[in-house]
Amino acid sequence: MTVVFRGVHTALITPMDADGRVDRAAAERLIARQLAAGVHGLVPNGTTGETPTLSWEEQAWHTTACLRLAAGRVPVTVGCGTNDTRTTVQAVEAAAKLGADAALVVFPYYNKPTAAGLRAHVKEVVKPGLPIVLYHVPGRTGQRLPVELLGELCETPGVVAVKEATGDLLYTQDLLELTRAAVLSGDDFTFAPLCFMGGHGVISVLSNLCPEMTVAWYEAAAKGDTQTARQLRIRLQPIVRGLFAESNPVPIKAALAQMGLCEPHMRLPLLASRWPAHLAIEDLR
Repeated sequence: MTVVFRGVHTALITPMDADGRVDRAAAERLIARQLAAGVHGLVPNGTTGETPTLSWEEQAWHTTACLRLAAGRVPVTVGCGTNDTRTTVQAVEAAAKLGADAALVVFPYYNKPTAAGLRAHVKEVVKPGLPIVLYHVPGRTGQRLPVELLGELCETPGVVAVKEATGDLLYTQDLLELTRAAVLSGDDFTFAPLCFMGGHGVISVLSNLCPEMTVAWYEAAAKGDTQTARQLRIRLQPIVRGLFAESNPVPIKAALAQMGLCEPHMRLPLLASRWPAHLAIEDLR
């Protein structure tokens, strides 16, 4: 598949039962729901999927389920990033063998590499030949890269897109001028303005909950339909705020449980929560 990074790519949750096992039946239902709603891509095994607590076997199963159910209709971009270059390359190689369309690679967290280290890291992760989506999320990595450096890294051959999650539209606007790679928002609360500015879409948490409305919001922004985008913003922004009131993915699992789509269970150190009663989500089905 020639991967086109535009539109709404859902950062999938990993549903779990009360004993902490991956609820495979629920996962398949959620994947099928996304595809039926017309999302433009699936992203398993990212932060929203609780990947730090998943085994390699569990990650491989979720990737395979996405690929089987998508059947080539939309790209499957697999979370592969770690703070160890060798492990990240191994994850990219494994995703490629499973048939993934691309790999999402977060910049190394905790160890805070220098600019030279980041350049070397990116050069290694593109070597397996799988298209790479870089992931810039300072709130998780502890490093906000100079936009010039991020633009340079995005121009590395083999990098096809970047998930930019500073929430800073001025930063992202500058990035759009520095790279030919697709620029996807990593923040549901900024993606529509980014699309008005020429951005390419979003890797979304919100679309787990209301995929059709998230797609409609993207399409309105991409077409410059300010009236429709404004109406959807008024309806959805309170929900987005609720989804990030605690660490992702705690609130999105609570919301999906409220709608009867999965259980709210997490793996420690995250704990399950309840969706706030004052934020009505029943009409988002």
